[in-house]
Amino acid sequence: MDQAQSTVAAGTPDIDILIVGAGISGIGMAAHMKMLCPDRSFTIVERRAQIGGTWDLFRYPGVRSDSDMHTLGFVFEPWKHEKSIADGPSILEYLNRIADERDIRRHIRFDSKVLSADFDSEAAQWVVTLEGNDGQRSRVTAGWLYLGSGYYDYDKPFEAQFEGREDFAGQIVHPQFWPEDLDYTGKRVVVIGSGATAVTIVPSMADKAAHVTMLQRTPTWYVTRPAKDAIANFLRKWLPEETAYRITRFKNVKLQNLFFKRARNRPDKVAAFLTKRMKALLGDKYDEKAFTPPYNPWEQRLCLVPDADLFEAIKSGKASVVTDQIERFDATGIKLKSGKHLDADIIVTATGLKMVMAGKIAISVDGVSVNFADCYYYKGAMFSNVPNLAAVFGYLNASWTLRADINARYVCDVLNTMKARGMEVAVPRLSPDHQLDEDNIYDFSSGYIERARHLLPRSASDMRWRLNQDYVRDLAWMRADPIEDGVLQFGHAKPATMHKEHMEAAE
Repeated sequence: MDQAQSTVAAGTPDIDILIVGAGISGIGMAAHMKMLCPDRSFTIVERRAQIGGTWDLFRYPGVRSDSDMHTLGFVFEPWKHEKSIADGPSILEYLNRIADERDIRRHIRFDSKVLSADFDSEAAQWVVTLEGNDGQRSRVTAGWLYLGSGYYDYDKPFEAQFEGREDFAGQIVHPQFWPEDLDYTGKRVVVIGSGATAVTIVPSMADKAAHVTMLQRTPTWYVTRPAKDAIANFLRKWLPEETAYRITRFKNVKLQNLFFKRARNRPDKVAAFLTKRMKALLGDKYDEKAFTPPYNPWEQRLCLVPDADLFEAIKSGKASVVTDQIERFDATGIKLKSGKHLDADIIVTATGLKMVMAGKIAISVDGVSVNFADCYYYKGAMFSNVPNLAAVFGYLNASWTLRADINARYVCDVLNTMKARGMEVAVPRLSPDHQLDEDNIYDFSSGYIERARHLLPRSASDMRWRLNQDYVRDLAWMRADPIEDGVLQFGHAKPATMHKEHMEAAE
C-alpha cells in the first residue's frame, strides 16, 4: 500500500481498537475493553469461522493445555472444571462461554484475514486491509491495533526434511493438520518428537494403536502433576468461586515462579529431583539414555505429563521411547542411523511449529515497513517508535494468559489516559543514538525459538524496553510504573512526512 492509497482524511476511525484474533489473547482484550473502556468501540477480526485460535486449530488426539487452567485461565473469569490440566474442548467451552456471557461474540468478524495495516500519521489511524474467504478485500480504519494472533504460522508448520519421505507407503500426519477421519486402530505408529505435542499424542493414541513409538533425537525434561488440583477443588467447596480461584491462581503462580528460579539457580538439584521422580514412575522401564537430556531443566520449556499418563503407557508396554537419529524413511517405516528399523503404518511428525511475527501481517507506518527485529519491546506490550500498536507474546516459562491479562489491562490504561488528555497517538520513543544494553531474554535452546531469532524484537536490561520473563515482578512493576513515564509520548495527528523521516532516522 503506497502513501497515496493509505492516507485517509483525518477524523473519527471506523472503530477505536481493532483486535486481531479471537483466541485467548483476543477474547481477553475484548473482555478488558468491556470492563475498563466501555465507551470505546472494538472489533475482533478472526480468519477462522469460530473462536478459539490454537484450541480450535489443533484437533490431534488428547490435545490439552501444558499449563494449569488457574493460570492459563483469565484473571477475571474463574476456571470451574474439576480438571486443572484441561483438554482442548473444555478450553473452547470456557472461551465460548466468556464470549457469550460478556456479549463479545457480536463484535467478532469471522472469516476475515488481515493482510496489511498501515498507520497514517496525518489521520492518526491504522488503515487495515482485510480479505474474506471469498477473496474479496475491504478496508477498515482503527485508532489502535491489538495483535492477539499468537506467534506461529497457522498455514505452515515446521516440517523437518526427511530423506525418502515419498517412499513411505503408509500415512504421514502433522499434528497441526490432523485428519478428522484418521483411523489408527491396531496400527503401528511412530511419533517423531519429544515436545509437549508428542508427549500428549503418544499416550492418547496408545489405547487404540497396536503400539506407539516416540522417536526422539534429544530427550526432554518432564514434570508430572495430577490433572486435578486437589487444593483448588477443596477450596471451591468451602469458599466463593472467585475467592477460591484467586487463592489457587496465586498459589500456582508462586509455585511456578519458585520452581523456575530454583531450576536456574540450582539446575543440578532440580535435575536430580526430576530424574528420581521418573525412575520411581517407570521402574524397570526407565532408560537413562531416553530420559537424561543434555541440557539443564528450563533451558527448554518443561513438558507437563498430567497423571503420569506417558509413563503409564510405557510401563504397560503400549508405548516406548527410542533415542536415535533418522537416516531415511522407506516403504515400511524409518531406518535409523544406528542401523535399527522402526516399522510403521502411520508416522506423526510432531517436529514443531514455525514462528512468525504479527501473524504475517504487513505492518507499516506511513508506508514504511516495520521490521520488528529492529524494534525493542516496550513494557512487553508495545514496540519502539511504532504508534498505537500492542501485541501479546506470552511467557516462555509460565502460562500465556498471564501476559495477555497484563497487556490488556495496560492498553486499556493507556487508552483512558489518551482520552483524558485528548490525544490520539501514543508511541514509545527511542532515539537512534540510544545507549540501551541489549539482553537476550530468549535464553532458551528450544528449536522453534532458535529458528526464529532473526524475526524477534529486541530486549534490553532496562525494564521498560524488555519482554521480561518474571510474571510476579511484571505484575507489580506494571501497576507501579506510571503510564506517563517520559518514554511513552502522547500527541496528535501530524504530517506523515515528518513521521516517515523519524522512522528512517531510527532504523
